[in-house]
Amino acid sequence: MTASSTIRDVTMVIPARDALRTIGMCLDAALVVRDRPGSRLARIVLVDDGSRDGTAQAATSRGIDVASGRGGGPAAARNLGWRVASTDFVWFVDADCVASPEALERLLPAFDDAAVAGAGGTYGIAPDATLLERLIHEEIMVRHARMPAEVDFLATFDVVYRRSVLEGLRGFDERYLKAQDAEFAFRVIEAGHRLRFVRSSVVQHFHADRLVRYLKVQCAQGRWRVALHLEHRGRGRRNSYSTALDHLQPFVPLSMVPALAAPWLGAPWWVAALPALVLILLQLPMAAAMCSLAGPSMIAFVPLGVVRTFARCLGLCLGACDRLLGRSTRGGAS
Repeated sequence: MTASSTIRDVTMVIPARDALRTIGMCLDAALVVRDRPGSRLARIVLVDDGSRDGTAQAATSRGIDVASGRGGGPAAARNLGWRVASTDFVWFVDADCVASPEALERLLPAFDDAAVAGAGGTYGIAPDATLLERLIHEEIMVRHARMPAEVDFLATFDVVYRRSVLEGLRGFDERYLKAQDAEFAFRVIEAGHRLRFVRSSVVQHFHADRLVRYLKVQCAQGRWRVALHLEHRGRGRRNSYSTALDHLQPFVPLSMVPALAAPWLGAPWWVAALPALVLILLQLPMAAAMCSLAGPSMIAFVPLGVVRTFARCLGLCLGACDRLLGRSTRGGAS
C-alpha cells in the first residue's frame, strides 16, 4: 500500500497503569511524531488501565484522548485501544518508551506488501542508564542484531499492526498478563500473515533499574511462557528472538538438587558443581557478544544471567503448578 503524505491512517495506542514517572516523556514524543510534516499519525489514545496516580491527567493536560480500562492488564488495555481506533493501522508504544521522531515512518513502508500484518522496531537507551539497564539493553541489542527482516515474533513496545488483522484474530489474548505480544504474534504467523522487523525504527526504553524488580518480571515471564508454549506447541524450541538454548536454560537449576546429592551416593565431588558450571558457561557467548558491542563492563552479564535463570526456573515451576492444578492462565503472576 502506498499512501500520500496527507493521509492520516494510524492511531497510536499507549497502554498505561501508574506510569507517571515516564508517561510525560512518552506523550511529548508522540506529539512530535503526530505534528511532523506529512505524518500519518491521526490520533493518540492513552488507555488508562486503572491508574492510581496522575497518568490520565498527564494525557488530558496535553489534549490527548484517554480511554478508561478496568485494570485487566496490558492485553485488555491494548484491545480497548485498537477497538476505539477507526484507522487502518494501529501503532502500539509502551508507556515507558519514548519514540524517536521518525519511528513511525520507518515502519510503514513494510505494509507496501499486502501480506505483512505487522512491523516492529528496536530500542534505544538513555545515556545516563545504570549498569543494570545497560546490561538489559545490550543483550536485547545483540539479539536484535541477529534478527532477520522477516520474523515470527514482535514485541509491543514499538509495533504497528493492521487493524483488520487485529479484528480478524480478536486481538490480544486477555488471559495472558505477560507474553501476550508473543502469543498474538504466533497467531498472526499461524494465520498465514507475515511480520517484519525494522531495525531503523527506534524508541528509547526505560529498563528496570532495580535488580529485584527485574527478577520479579523474569519470574513472571517464565510462568506465563509455560502456558504460551503449551498452547502453541513447537514454538518453544526457538524463534526469531531467542534460541533453543535460551529456552533450555531455566531447566538447568532443576538438576542442582540431584547433583548436590550425588557425592553422598558415591559420585565424584565435581558432579555437585557441574550444573552451576554449565549455567555459567551458557552465559559466556552472550557476554562475549555484549562486550564486543559495548565494552568490557558487559562481562557483568554472566552473574546477572545466572541469577535470572533461577528466577525464570522459579517461574517455570509456578507455571507448571498452574497447569497441574488446573488454574486458569489469568490466575498466574501479574
